[in-house]
Amino acid sequence: MIMLPNGLLSFQERCVNYLLNTTASRNSKQTIVVKSPTGSGKTVMLIDYIDKYLDLVNPNTCFVWFSPGRGDLEEQSQEKMQRFLPSRNNVDVLEVLLQGFKAKETAFINWERVTKKGNLAITEGERRNLFEQIAKAHRDRIEFIVLIDEEHSNDTSKAKDVIDAFNAKNIIRVSATARKNYHSEWYEIPELEVINSGLITRAMYINENVDGERVYDLNSEYQVLIDLAEEKREAIGKAYLAHGKKIRPLVIVQFPPKSERLITVVEESLYDMGVTYENKLLAKWLSEEKINIEGIEKNNATPEYLLFKQATAMGWDCPRAKILVKLRERMNEDFEIQTIGRIRRMPEAVHYEDNILDFCYLYTFDEKYKDAVIKQGNAYEVKRLFLKEKGKTFQLKKQNRDLDFERVGERETLIKIYDYLKQKYELTNKPAENYRRIQNAGFTMGTILKRQMRQGKFVTTDDMLRETPADYLAVGFEVDTHAHGLDMQHAIDLCKVVIGLSYEKTRAILRHLFVSKLDSKNQILKLGNREFYAFMINNGTRLRDDFRELVTGVEFRFQDKIPTPKETSFKLPAEELYRTDPCDTDPIEYLSNVYHQYDSSMIVHGLRSRSERLFENYCDGNEKVDWVYKNGDKGQQYLSILYVDSLAKQHLFYPDYIIKLKDGRVFIIETKGGEVSQAGYTIDMNIDDMTMQKFRRFTEYSKEQNIQWAFVRDKNDRLYFDNTIFTNEMNNEHWQDLRNLF
Repeated sequence: MIMLPNGLLSFQERCVNYLLNTTASRNSKQTIVVKSPTGSGKTVMLIDYIDKYLDLVNPNTCFVWFSPGRGDLEEQSQEKMQRFLPSRNNVDVLEVLLQGFKAKETAFINWERVTKKGNLAITEGERRNLFEQIAKAHRDRIEFIVLIDEEHSNDTSKAKDVIDAFNAKNIIRVSATARKNYHSEWYEIPELEVINSGLITRAMYINENVDGERVYDLNSEYQVLIDLAEEKREAIGKAYLAHGKKIRPLVIVQFPPKSERLITVVEESLYDMGVTYENKLLAKWLSEEKINIEGIEKNNATPEYLLFKQATAMGWDCPRAKILVKLRERMNEDFEIQTIGRIRRMPEAVHYEDNILDFCYLYTFDEKYKDAVIKQGNAYEVKRLFLKEKGKTFQLKKQNRDLDFERVGERETLIKIYDYLKQKYELTNKPAENYRRIQNAGFTMGTILKRQMRQGKFVTTDDMLRETPADYLAVGFEVDTHAHGLDMQHAIDLCKVVIGLSYEKTRAILRHLFVSKLDSKNQILKLGNREFYAFMINNGTRLRDDFRELVTGVEFRFQDKIPTPKETSFKLPAEELYRTDPCDTDPIEYLSNVYHQYDSSMIVHGLRSRSERLFENYCDGNEKVDWVYKNGDKGQQYLSILYVDSLAKQHLFYPDYIIKLKDGRVFIIETKGGEVSQAGYTIDMNIDDMTMQKFRRFTEYSKEQNIQWAFVRDKNDRLYFDNTIFTNEMNNEHWQDLRNLF
């Protein structure tokens, strides 16, 4: 019996009973998906379910509990089982490798130990031994039930291979972000029930007390957020004392990946506040470094601040964490909803009827809020397919970058950018006049950094996903060339990626264009240093888009700057992984595809564009087609063609399809978004800025390889092709009915 003083809550008991009834039935689907809000106690529910299943259903069962590696979640889950259910045996993966799987035991396994490439937690030989131990348990007639905690986090082919090896009677997947599909049983715990139980906070405030009318003169964004968090931490601490509680509120500060410099800057700021590693008030939890984290989850633990990246973004349990400061490294980062689970738990699993204690607090400049699981497409499953015999001898020449090619230099790039901006914004040779024209064009000028912040009170995570303009307020900062150095760096990085030069060369070009101290004939503005910082930080995205327009132009002046493609042989991969939609309950196999068992679940909306779906359906119903191959988007194993942009930067283009007809002809097809008629207007759905360059290069490649080709687009549910002169407008003689091609 699970050792909880007051037993399970009513919604937890209902979930356990559902799992018992469903897994006891021989008529249920193999996979059971449970959507359980963060803080709802999914670990204790699964522990109680294990105990009751072994007593009431089948004692000859071994439970295998998979957890993601970040945050050592499997160790936390195993510790809870030892604490709440000491009468049941539990083991880790190393014990399994030595002794095998046994009935009535629960084996806790970290995903990364068995799936991550290069992870030495278990060797390749030990990994084989894991499969041998699974096979031995099957011979001993032990039945498996697999529990997958944070079920979305390891939706990969390697993970699938491990799960499939268990041939489990049932697979129970649990997550706060689970997605419903028709191949699985489904159970959802309403978030409001968890809130009403007192386990998690009643609501969350985002950016409380931020004044939208004020221009902040503090050093940087991070300092504003930390100051707000410190003020709230002190107020919460006093409120706990007023209620007679010995609870020390914790602020957790989340950094983006590869943000070592930002971490150092924040550490220095906290040191100035008297928060240091030496006095134990500061803790750090990174994959490569952990400081002062032992016992940090206890309500009276010493640390007041914890610095982390992703380690605690999933599954970590520290109920005294009340405040999250989410720092960003780039201006366009999104806030992932999953992260707020770290601050939603109540430290004593009750509400105090005091708002400051019953709420949690987020401080961030992130402008967009998303469900990371939906965004990343992890609702789809992966299926391995094998090449049919008729595709095994096919070959083409694919092209790679010319590593010896010297592209357009810094001076030539500066001239092209200057000419382009001058023409686009009708600029003159007078910087003072250009200042007015640039400002009239919508650029932000001056020394104030402009930001948008979301603000408000939100009860559920769904409330956070429903955004309205009223949720946001504008905030301003006086620029500081020292404190905003990182922001400046990222603004330059946005431009650097587009024009293809180094950071130093890109920065030099921008200074030649806009800074007053440089006497350059290719000068647009004469800005002071602080103005230049503010101009770049405020307008970095706008400049990036301008540069993108430049490089995607069809004009190519530097004819002596044409690389020689490096050619290698391309063969169709012997096996391929395709994502499938598990909600397609009656998939139709596409017999024309060059892979066995390729079906309609692999071309649904979200996996394929409209033009791709129409094209694959067209080919499958075409008697002239021998086989169809869907090329990958990137990677050495796929067909690639080299092209250059207007600044002679090399790019690889991966055409969508290879088609072989029964008469022996081979076509390479690139599909693009078509045209949609709406309210009397025609909307161009082609979003590829490089279409013209690809079209031109495609023409040359097809002649070199002696094959046929076409661009294909859709209009009014019909497909049209063009292989002569590309035009965005499809209402002309260049776009013909696809049936005229094959």
